Amino acid sequence: MNQNISNTDNNTNTQSSYDLNDQQLLRYSRHILLPEIDIAGQKTLLQSHVLIIGAGGLGSSAALYLAASGIGKLTICDGDNVDLTNLQRQILHPTAAVGQSKALSAKHTLTTINPEVNIVTIPEFVGETELQQLVRGADAIVDGSDNFITRYQVNKACVQHHKPLISGAAIRFEAQVSVFDLRHSGSPCYHCLYPETGESVDMPCSVMGVFAPLVGIIGSMQAAETLKILLNIGETLNGRLQSLNGLTMNWRTTRLHQDPVCSICRSAK
Repeated sequence: MNQNISNTDNNTNTQSSYDLNDQQLLRYSRHILLPEIDIAGQKTLLQSHVLIIGAGGLGSSAALYLAASGIGKLTICDGDNVDLTNLQRQILHPTAAVGQSKALSAKHTLTTINPEVNIVTIPEFVGETELQQLVRGADAIVDGSDNFITRYQVNKACVQHHKPLISGAAIRFEAQVSVFDLRHSGSPCYHCLYPETGESVDMPCSVMGVFAPLVGIIGSMQAAETLKILLNIGETLNGRLQSLNGLTMNWRTTRLHQDPVCSICRSAK
């Protein structure tokens, strides 16, 4: 597994406990003004590590806001290259990046937004063993993948290592977002919502299409849920599925419950 690690010799973020410098106090001042975050919360973000699976439409928006918010370390995992058809919605990637690795393109964009963030790039599709290692080392996992196989593997790793999973999906004008956090007793996992029965069918954007702003909405919500989890503030979407109809902008909330016979949850107990 190849890892491209950004040079952090000149970075002010050293993943340790320290006082924010003047530039950081200015950069993150609008967070610091929020009593729920304050300086202590911003320090927490600067020392956090988030793994993002997929640098496509969902991962683009999530990564942009997480980097801008001061997450200390972002690991971006994507084995695809940027295609011209991606540019309509995958806002991490400029036209000049067509043909380049999505992970490396993401690093370039995110570094220009916030050079303090340590960006680790994995420009390949990782297997289950590597995924287990990546999940183990992160504080939160954002799933922006576009296929059920990857989602099931990410969920399994998150369940086994008790890591919060922030899941999103979008196709055509329909989208959904939820949190699966088995650090809390009785919480459902992704497999509880979508059991792996072999009947799940992926609907790729190349066939079905997707409304461009939809992935921005859901990816931004994934970033918001991730920050709330890391800061331990507010009420997350754990146990709730938010579904959006992009044509009407109507939201629907579905309460989720742990499946008592779920093979993934049960094996992790």
